[in-house]
Amino acid sequence: MSSDNPFDHNDIDDVIHGRLRLGIMAYLSSVSPAVFGELKAKVGATDGNLSTHLRKLEEAGYVRIEKRFVGKRPQTRVFLTDEGRVAWVRWLDRMASLMRAAE
Repeated sequence: MSSDNPFDHNDIDDVIHGRLRLGIMAYLSSVSPAVFGELKAKVGATDGNLSTHLRKLEEAGYVRIEKRFVGKRPQTRVFLTDEGRVAWVRWLDRMASLMRAAE
């Protein structure tokens, strides 16, 4: 944490904090890699919406996208990176700190 103030919200990672990206990170933290269609179903997103949010997570270095073929069909797999796992744990710790402060 960057502040001694338990209610300081400034160090919350905005890349993760968006609702859909939060769902993506939560799912990938338990199932990595995930196939695009599986991830889409789990977080309730459209193809375009999921792609947009994955791009933002990829730009932050939190996920890695791998495109390959399974037989003749294209398959996109999404991996949580080590940096993404660290950011996810940091986000969880910050949320826990905020909840403890509010008790």
